[in-house]
Amino acid sequence: MKRVLDASALLTGRQFPGELATVPGVLRELQRHGMTPQLEAVLETQVRWLSPGGPAQERVRAASESTGDAHRLSPTDRDLLALALELGATLVTDDYSIQNLCRILGVRFEPILTPGIKECGRRRQPSLDNLAVAVAKLHVTQVAHSFTQVFKALIPCPCSTEWKV
Repeated sequence: MKRVLDASALLTGRQFPGELATVPGVLRELQRHGMTPQLEAVLETQVRWLSPGGPAQERVRAASESTGDAHRLSPTDRDLLALALELGATLVTDDYSIQNLCRILGVRFEPILTPGIKECGRRRQPSLDNLAVAVAKLHVTQVAHSFTQVFKALIPCPCSTEWKV
């Protein structure tokens, strides 16, 4: 079985059977986290470094825009998806946005430490109308809270005849 591994899969230290591949961007992510000698050995002996072609990258771009996941994906995430699509491989990742796109694109995925997504789909795109309603609700809530504080300050204490300030 072919597997494309993201950085989190490699950082777990788990052994994955089959043909293993990843993209050059993963190396940069691994270097940021710090690599152990064991991880370096795995990368040198068991993992192929590949870059996806343009058609697969275009399919990933189009799918990520249609689901609303485009802004959540790094260039490395897009390359991983495109490579798995191109190779017909299983993508090993815990990233829910990547898993969502795997389902949309028909790419198998294997979660590492999480249960994985249960369903996929299009995320709602925020609209200005929804934003305006949310801001109005927040404003009304803040005003109501302010009035409540003022009224509480004006209510006399039950144990005295003085006004509470």
